[in-house]
Amino acid sequence: MHRFISLSSKSKLKSSQKRFSTCYSTYNSINPPPNSPLTQTNNALYDKLSYKRPRFSFVFSSGFPLNPLKIATSTRAGGEFLNGRSFCSGAEAVISRESMNYDVVIVGAGPAGLSAAIRFKQLCHEKNVDLSVCVVEKGAQVGAHILSGNVFEPRALDELLPQWKQEDAPIHVPVTSDKFLLLTKNHALPLPSPFNNKGNYVISLSELVRWLGVKAEELGVEIYPGFAASEVLYDVDDKVIGVATNDMGVAKDGTRKDNFQPGVELKGKVTLLAEGCRGSLSENVISKYNLRDKGQGQHQTYALGIKEVWEVSGDKHYPGLVLHTLGWPLDHKTYGGSFLYHMKDRQVAIGFVVALNYQNPFLNPYEEFQKFKHHPAIRNLLERGTVLQYGARTLNEGGYQSIPYPVFPGGAIIGCSAGFLNVPKIKGTHTAMKSGMVAAETAFGVLHEGFSMEAYWEKLINSWIWRELHAARNFRPAFEYGLIPGLVLSALEHYVMKGRSPWTLKHGKPDHEATKEARLCPRIEYPKPDGVLSFDVPTSLYRSNTNHDHDQPAHLRLRDPQIPELVNLPIYDGPESRYCPAHVYEYMPDEKGQLKLQINAQNCLHCKACDIKDPKQNIQWTVPEGGGGPGYSIM
Repeated sequence: MHRFISLSSKSKLKSSQKRFSTCYSTYNSINPPPNSPLTQTNNALYDKLSYKRPRFSFVFSSGFPLNPLKIATSTRAGGEFLNGRSFCSGAEAVISRESMNYDVVIVGAGPAGLSAAIRFKQLCHEKNVDLSVCVVEKGAQVGAHILSGNVFEPRALDELLPQWKQEDAPIHVPVTSDKFLLLTKNHALPLPSPFNNKGNYVISLSELVRWLGVKAEELGVEIYPGFAASEVLYDVDDKVIGVATNDMGVAKDGTRKDNFQPGVELKGKVTLLAEGCRGSLSENVISKYNLRDKGQGQHQTYALGIKEVWEVSGDKHYPGLVLHTLGWPLDHKTYGGSFLYHMKDRQVAIGFVVALNYQNPFLNPYEEFQKFKHHPAIRNLLERGTVLQYGARTLNEGGYQSIPYPVFPGGAIIGCSAGFLNVPKIKGTHTAMKSGMVAAETAFGVLHEGFSMEAYWEKLINSWIWRELHAARNFRPAFEYGLIPGLVLSALEHYVMKGRSPWTLKHGKPDHEATKEARLCPRIEYPKPDGVLSFDVPTSLYRSNTNHDHDQPAHLRLRDPQIPELVNLPIYDGPESRYCPAHVYEYMPDEKGQLKLQINAQNCLHCKACDIKDPKQNIQWTVPEGGGGPGYSIM
């Protein structure tokens, strides 16, 4: 995929038009029909600026077009252009790259990033202050990388946009039933539901963030989808001063292609990182400034969530029904479970979550999900149904114990990049949004009133986020002792102690260290997919709309290329071929018949499981060219 838009002033734009007129995109999967109003709107826009129109457009599902060329023609106050430098891998020349200044730069157009942008601009309007906000998003459009079977708690939205019900927010299906089951192989045992979903809604989170994007743009926020922030910028004092997007048009061998364009520096007086779980820039900043130890001190622990959206028969569809399960098909030492949410239009989101501290390297989360769908309590719902979409994403389950100190020189970490998921609720959208709002209020105080960004930490501790996560802190580590002890301890915490116990349980080993050697574990054989309820990975991958340009440097990098063959394969039986839900990693025989690791980076769903679970932490996930990855539309 290619998308090249010059970040230059109007005077520079005229001189650059000829150079960029040959740039185009080959991403067809989200291209609107040729005669649609959205396509015509963008055609006119490109014609006006003498650009050759890309073959896809960035639009919100509500019909509001994102202006992908606004970044090329911005005359906003404070939008000074500076010269930066970029180095293309494999190229000898130093490349000049353009730079643009903002008051606030936000990385990630998810719930946290957009809530921060909206709240910041609300304060600007309230105080009659003109401050600029830029949101950069690696997905091809806002919401394209948002994956969550979501039961939405509107608490933060009530605070951010109190009139959301009157403003046609895509929140229409209230929770009507809330069930919790413990599964054995052939039976389902009902348990008291601890989720308390009264007043919550079953939604498409992808639709919600697109709506939030519209609201942000209406307030004057500049949103640039299709640009991947790949680098944190620092000044001479090691203070963060913004981010840079990656170079575009670089071939797999590192040479520049004909359509090469250097990355762009987006500089901000305050930088907010809202990349979601295991954000690559966020992890770099956490490590550089030792923020984990400065915060709650414990390592983060993760789970992998795999999800499908089905269209089911009308007689089996009950809008607002919510079901969660624990137990089968996972063994009692592995934490995980399922969710099943009845949305609108006969759609059901069904997913399976596996904690990544599982021990057996033969466990395959994708196959566990396929197996789960054949349980008698689930199979009947899906029979005669159709799969509409597939996706996967990691989520952070460390909770209160694992929150890093979220402030760094020049900015802050917000949302799931910091890890505000409430594990017993299985909800993190409301806490992510609230953290973005708190960070925005702090950033406004920094820029308008001379406050310190350190106040963000203090405000978090005094917010309902902190109280909620503190009360839930012992739920996840309770399952370190196994399924049944975990149920007993978590019930004690929830129903008796009500989060007020005088102790705080610790997490076990980091996820990658929890993996045992293959010789110590039983091999797991999985049934072949039937093509009706269960499917092979290529079939599912097609439903994710994932897409990457094949001729670009691999964004999945091995720190030591020998470890797969010398360590992972002989000791752990190549677990990367199983924990990845997209068959990115395969061991294939070379010309001598020796198994070698092959990385199919174009399949990547951006779930980040490999970055987390690799036993030797040898795989580094980095951003590919902007616009690459999955294209979730109804997730």
